[in-house]
Amino acid sequence: MNTEDLDAQTLQTRSELAEHYRQIIPLLGEDCKREGLIKTPVRVAKAMQYLTQGYREDPAAALRSAMFEEENYKQMVIVKDIDFFSLCEHHMLPFFGKVHVAYIPKKYLTGLSKIPRVVDIFARRLQIQERLTLQIKECIQQTLDPLGVMVVIEAQHMCMQMRGVEKQNSMTTTSDFTGFFQQAKTREEFMNLIHNRSK
Repeated sequence: MNTEDLDAQTLQTRSELAEHYRQIIPLLGEDCKREGLIKTPVRVAKAMQYLTQGYREDPAAALRSAMFEEENYKQMVIVKDIDFFSLCEHHMLPFFGKVHVAYIPKKYLTGLSKIPRVVDIFARRLQIQERLTLQIKECIQQTLDPLGVMVVIEAQHMCMQMRGVEKQNSMTTTSDFTGFFQQAKTREEFMNLIHNRSK
C-alpha cells in the first residue's frame, strides 16, 4: 500500500512507533545508524501496524457482508486448516498454526471465505490462544445464531520454542463449542472430519 493511500492518523502512528524503535535498538546494544538498521525502525513500525490491524476491523461485519438465508440446510459446515499467525500478548512473539471451524446453520449461512477472514481479524491482535478460540466461536454464534459452533486451534508458540523451556516440537491445542456440539457424538464427528487428511 502506498503512503498516499494511508490516512494521516495511520502515518502519525507509524512515525511515533518508528521513533520508539529508534530508541529501543541502542538499548539492545546495536547502532541504529548502521547501514543495515537505518530503515529498520520504520520497517518494524509498518510490520506491527499490519500484525495488529485486527483492532481496526469488525469481524461480525465480515460475516454479515456475505450472510444468506437458508433454512433447509441443517448439517455441519466445516472450514478446516485455516492458517493463522498471531502475536502472544506476554512476549509479543509469534504463535501460529491452524484453525478448524464448524457450525450447524439454523437460518443463516455465510460465505466460506468469511470464516478465515474472522480468524485473521482476531489473530491480528495481541492474543493468547485460549481467548482467540473463544472470540472466533462467540463471533460466529452471535452473528449467525446457528444451532452450534465449534472451534479447534492447533498452534506452535515461539515464546516456548525460542526462549523459556525451548521445546521446539510442542503443540498446543484449544477448543470451544456451543449448542449441538455439546453432544459428544457431534464433537467426535467434527474431530474425525478435521483429522481425516487426504493422502
